[in-house]
Amino acid sequence: MYSVGIDLGGTNIAAGLVDQDGKILYKESVPTNAQRPYTEIIKDMAELSYNVIKGANVKIDEVQKIGIGSPGTPNCKEGILIFSGNLNFRNVPIKAEMQKYINLPVYLDNDANCAALAESVAGSAKGAKHSVTITLGTGIGGGIIIDGKIYSGFNYAGAEIGHMVIHCDGVQCTCGRKGCWETYASATALIRQTTKAAQENPDSIINQLVDGDLSKINAKTPFDAAKQGDEVGNRVVKQYIKYIAEGLINVINIFMPEVVVIGGGVCKEGEYLLKPLRELVYAGVFSREEIPQTQIKTAQMGNDAGIIGAAMLG
Repeated sequence: MYSVGIDLGGTNIAAGLVDQDGKILYKESVPTNAQRPYTEIIKDMAELSYNVIKGANVKIDEVQKIGIGSPGTPNCKEGILIFSGNLNFRNVPIKAEMQKYINLPVYLDNDANCAALAESVAGSAKGAKHSVTITLGTGIGGGIIIDGKIYSGFNYAGAEIGHMVIHCDGVQCTCGRKGCWETYASATALIRQTTKAAQENPDSIINQLVDGDLSKINAKTPFDAAKQGDEVGNRVVKQYIKYIAEGLINVINIFMPEVVVIGGGVCKEGEYLLKPLRELVYAGVFSREEIPQTQIKTAQMGNDAGIIGAAMLG
């Protein structure tokens, strides 16, 4: 049997037909055009579902369900998206609306939870009963898997790992608090930190890498500068990795998962990032005695995590 997985994003809607092993047989995507009424967006999701089933040469009666991952806070039991700032959705009956077009069970969850489920079933945390997946992007997304199942609290709004405070009265966060982990360890935070360092050190290689245009700085820039021996870039990278480690230590101390999976573009740095990160984390976690330690790995699923995890819902 197969499942349709849908990754509903603010920019694109991606869908795929997925087998029981987490392999995508066929996938398609369309622009979300999020300013539209939700009825039009959900109609596109239903059409995509039919398209990927047809594209994989599979009969509709071989498909057991549709799973949808969306940014925001869902009511998973009722299939209602309570709120999503990225989509400007409030109390949208996604399940009921989808079933107007396609007669299959429909499951809904948060997109970060879906990514965590994908890594648990078919990715870097495969075989682990307990794992946490963290995505370092515009913010910090988190998904928690306990005993093979998504954990998101009694109201489905939990696992907002990026909004634990690591610096009291620190940098202002979009959530209203100050010093949240994502204001220090997200890719956005790294760009801000790198830009500040370049402004204060005009002779840094960072400035050369962007031809003096600081608006071109991205999360890769400080790593590139550090690898070329630039002391400013090296300081930025070391401090950034320390910020990641502070949050990871908290996550591990609370959940003690078998595996922590880290995703996002920053993870393309591989061992250049992971080696010092592991050293800091293992030196700081409460369980640093001679007992099994949490493994820290980079994500495997990439851009397909949302589709695969959504297909695994239910």
